[in-house]
Amino acid sequence: MTVSTRAVWRLALCLPLALLAPQGLTAQDAASADDVQVAVVPLPRPQSLQAEGETPWIYENSDVPRDEEWLFGKLDNGIRYGVRHNGVPPGQVSIRVRIDAGSLYENDDELGYAHLLEHLLFRESKYLGQSEAIYAWQRLGATFGSDTNAETSPTHTVYKLDLPEVDVAKLDESMKLLSGMVREPVLSDANVRAEVPIVLAEKRERGGIAERVTEQRMQTLFAGQRLAERIIIGTEDSLQAADGASVQAFYDRWYRPENTVVSVVGDLDPVLFATMVEKYFSGWTVEGKAAPAPAFGDPLAPAGADPANPVGDVAVIVEPTWQRFFTYGYFRPWRQVDDTIVYNEGRLRETLALQLIDRRLEAKARAGGNLLEANVSEAKISRSTHATIVNFVPLTEDWESALAEVRAVIADAVTNPPTQEEMDRELAGMEVAYTNMVEQRVNRAGAIYADELVGAVDIREAIAAPETFLMVFNSMRAKATPQMVLEETRKLFSGNVIRATYITPDAGDATEAELRTAMLAPVEADANARLAAQTIDFADLPAIGTPGDIVAREPHAIGDVERIEFANGVTALVLANDHEPGRVAVKVRFGAGMRAFDAEDAPYIALGEAALVSSGLGELGAEELDRVATGRKLGFDFDIGEGVFSFDAMTRKQDLADQLYLFAAKLGMPRWDRAPFVRAKAAAELAYQSYASQPGGVLTRDLEYLLYDRNPVFKTSTPEALDSVTLEGFREVWEPILTKGPVEVLVFGDFDREEAIEALSRTFGALPDRGVLSPEVLAREWNISDDSETVVRYHKGDANQAAAVFAWPVGGGMGGTRKSRQLTILTEVFNNRLMDAMRLETGASYAPNVQLDWPMDVDSGGTILGFAQMQPKDVPVLFAKAEQIARELTETPPTADELARATEPLRNRYERVATSNYFLLLELQGSTKDPRRMRALRGFLNDYSVTTPETMLALAREYFGGKPSWRMAVIPEGQTLATASRQSAQSGR
Repeated sequence: MTVSTRAVWRLALCLPLALLAPQGLTAQDAASADDVQVAVVPLPRPQSLQAEGETPWIYENSDVPRDEEWLFGKLDNGIRYGVRHNGVPPGQVSIRVRIDAGSLYENDDELGYAHLLEHLLFRESKYLGQSEAIYAWQRLGATFGSDTNAETSPTHTVYKLDLPEVDVAKLDESMKLLSGMVREPVLSDANVRAEVPIVLAEKRERGGIAERVTEQRMQTLFAGQRLAERIIIGTEDSLQAADGASVQAFYDRWYRPENTVVSVVGDLDPVLFATMVEKYFSGWTVEGKAAPAPAFGDPLAPAGADPANPVGDVAVIVEPTWQRFFTYGYFRPWRQVDDTIVYNEGRLRETLALQLIDRRLEAKARAGGNLLEANVSEAKISRSTHATIVNFVPLTEDWESALAEVRAVIADAVTNPPTQEEMDRELAGMEVAYTNMVEQRVNRAGAIYADELVGAVDIREAIAAPETFLMVFNSMRAKATPQMVLEETRKLFSGNVIRATYITPDAGDATEAELRTAMLAPVEADANARLAAQTIDFADLPAIGTPGDIVAREPHAIGDVERIEFANGVTALVLANDHEPGRVAVKVRFGAGMRAFDAEDAPYIALGEAALVSSGLGELGAEELDRVATGRKLGFDFDIGEGVFSFDAMTRKQDLADQLYLFAAKLGMPRWDRAPFVRAKAAAELAYQSYASQPGGVLTRDLEYLLYDRNPVFKTSTPEALDSVTLEGFREVWEPILTKGPVEVLVFGDFDREEAIEALSRTFGALPDRGVLSPEVLAREWNISDDSETVVRYHKGDANQAAAVFAWPVGGGMGGTRKSRQLTILTEVFNNRLMDAMRLETGASYAPNVQLDWPMDVDSGGTILGFAQMQPKDVPVLFAKAEQIARELTETPPTADELARATEPLRNRYERVATSNYFLLLELQGSTKDPRRMRALRGFLNDYSVTTPETMLALAREYFGGKPSWRMAVIPEGQTLATASRQSAQSGR
């Protein structure tokens, strides 16, 4: 049963939208949803739509209540489809075409063909010439890679299009193009030869140690099944051997109407969608009978295995730069089921059982011992197995003790029923989740619906509305007993076979014989794993202080936003409306962000990101924070920005006061528990050794430090540096940050305004006066390095992997907001040119990526930065192409077509997000102190979508003219850039 919800869009924030687009709104834009008719003239009902009273194809053999918002149909040629109206975001239509064939459908000599076909359909088809697809979708306003994309899995291939600003003509053209791709791709030898290097580049970019580890784990965990040997990307040998005829044979076998499902969801009449499906797909006919799907195989235990503990394949995977990671699983055959209410009640009991064990494992890890982290999960994997998977990270090389701890927790769960108190705690959390799904049903985007339908088809289940999920949950809860959960747990931790893999950096850590012995060893149930019942209520927590007085309360110039200032200097912005029911966004901004740190603070920065929240507040440690959140929707995300720290959460009106208390108490009464600090320190030490395993890891470790002129606050701490950190030092760094400096709170969404302001008074208004930040701290800037030579770093991964980064400094700050938006257009032009050049020159996949970073809270440190992964010999090519494009942009402005391909996707992207409360929150954050943020909203959409060639030329000359980029290359150990340059020259590049 896959969730789906009805969405009836009500245009939010009409006044702000008018400010964003000063050219004016159309009559339809200004109307409410109740006044707008989806179709003025009723459309004739397509012949393929299922009739009134007829069971839709997706609900066959199911008693799950039908979601009436979906309309389903089936064409005479076998194509099935589902369509529905949805207006989130306004004007968008999402189309999915699913083919029931993925990597598991490949023959041994076709490995990688399903994914290769995904690429080839975009290369050339009936209505699109060679390499025209990307340009065509960009001109229609769709961003390639996000709005236009595809995915290949072991069991299906899905083509995706999220089309903005749709009218009937645009929909018709898009459906025509998409149908031509699916029905009549051009699978010539030339196209296959051109696309294979791009797929191999993608394989290389995703590959290396990570791919090698993934392959070894799959070969062990799914031994004897097709899933063990069919990595989606394929093998180099099979891809190099591909030609037009062999790929055509795979296409002809699986790309057939009866294997196709079309999902269309969006802001037009669903009958129109059905008509379009019928128009462009009903004529698709193929010869012969459909080939039966191959048998995927069942997980089987080895001969002679103990039925009570059927341990099968195990593997020790040694990777010197990888951190330790242990996986074992219970594997059962996958079988098709009837998607009934009773079946789904059982699935919810499985979820309950696993959540109980997960919480016990987390408590064990928090308490110290041998575990850094552990979790359990259940999945029906690729229609190949129904598996229960256990993952854990040992804290040290003593993996055997960690394994014993995990097995002992699970042994207790399969021996003794949970307490009713434990169950009630998990059930309360599940109730919040399902209730909130119902509350937020009108907020869900059409793209989510479209994806859910193809996902339901993939797992061979029905689709359901949130009300159905809540109904099934309530039915399950009413029946659930501790004994029933025990029985479900026993089924989860049993199977045909148990398999295990252990990844370790040390070849001397373990042998496969030792691993098997440990898995076969008897285990005693850990009775201490069960968590004692303890109820904590917000009403019993200490007050933060005396409720604060409001010294100013006034409109904030935009819509219904209100600015509030308390006597202690805390400011707040409040926007209460019902545009997004059940959703309240809360953000707290405080302090100076990265500017707050001195050089010697560097080791404590990342530890704060990992441990600051879990180190507790007031009387609440990490476990107590979990308990007090029972039955509530609360969040606690923490972020360190360039110029500000922030807490974020998405909550709901009935929990808003408690959410505000948590955030304010973290600032007003911070706690400094040792266990989270020790755990974060251990995690940082373990992670450090893996950075060198691949180019991306080296960039994670070193890029910011090198880019920002070796500023020590950006330096990733080595294990040696972490050895010297202490809890006392951690507190010394972070306590002043939490307790000093200005605070701004933003609360936007569906809540009662006066109740929220009262809660703000009791929480943030009750904080002590926090004073101001020192001018020295506020004056700190981030200077981009002016190194003229390429900075080179080395990785320990595969010899054919490298990464390259180039950057130009562009500044930052609110004063340049409008310029930054125009720079975004220039960056998009740069990105499109570089992507075309690298695909043509090197056969790169959809890398590289060029983006603008313009920080708003500080006046420096921004960049136009490009990044790509590639072969070492292509690194000099990337740098040369980037410099060439920058130079050409300073000499000749972009063409009108280039600007359209950049601005149309940008305009549509921002029109979609600009209708949400959270968008307005992000745009107005900081404006209680800096009114320029409000003024910057005017003309927002125009700044991103309207420009001139002359403006682009001037910006290119300002930021690229006479300035070579800063460059960084990450290449394999033992190689040099000079060698890479020679290899590039020898290959003719």
